[in-house]
Amino acid sequence: MEHKHFVLVHGACHGAWSWFKIKPLLEAAGHRVTLLDMAASGIDTRPIQDIRSMEEYSEPLLKTLARLPPNEKVILVGHSLGGMNLAVAMEKYSDKIAVSVFLTAFVPDTHHKPSYVLDQYSAEIPMEAWLDTQFCPYGTEAQPQTSMFFGPNFLAKRLYQLSPPQDVVLGHTLLRPSSLFMEDLSKANNFSKEKYGSVTKVYIICTEDRGIPKEFQQWMISNAGIQNVMEINGSDHMPMFSMPPRLLHCLLQIALNYA
Repeated sequence: MEHKHFVLVHGACHGAWSWFKIKPLLEAAGHRVTLLDMAASGIDTRPIQDIRSMEEYSEPLLKTLARLPPNEKVILVGHSLGGMNLAVAMEKYSDKIAVSVFLTAFVPDTHHKPSYVLDQYSAEIPMEAWLDTQFCPYGTEAQPQTSMFFGPNFLAKRLYQLSPPQDVVLGHTLLRPSSLFMEDLSKANNFSKEKYGSVTKVYIICTEDRGIPKEFQQWMISNAGIQNVMEINGSDHMPMFSMPPRLLHCLLQIALNYA
């Protein structure tokens, strides 16, 4: 099998560390793997209060794609909020991406504002479902922002409910405040059919996800017109923790069929 280059993007409040089980498995299968911390995530030293937009938050991914050799194309994988990082990258570097994989991730369309799927999600998920997650205002009056920090309860019950207890501890220890950048995304230009719309997309559904429920994943798939859909049956929101062999199988299939 031809060796591919995977670039893995974590979800909100997480970091490159969340792929620690998947990276060695992909490498053992002969692929190259780049793990990135988005701005103010993982070991990136900036605080979330310094990050004003989804584009700034995506800067480590954009820099990585900008530095690729002229003919190299990568397989981008975005988990959860990482789907929005993928969209920003696809809009700028559509020619550098062989396929974008949305792993139980938010996936925007080209008809609405970039914030649309997050707005729909917020409308559908009642405030009490966020349990002990903390939302705090930051920024300025002209540029208001809201940070988000998952609470231990939310983590255990909504995101990691089928993951090993060790991974729950890891999450508790390493999570950092993040943001959905709703204010920024509601003002941003729509993603374009020519750039974002031109990249092959694969969606991986996680059936037992309580963070982004399966019905909402399916709604996003049809809203964005995604044709290529896979499913990890029995996975919570964190398939890289709860079902790494199944996730690996999906990624290897994608490398074979789309890249």
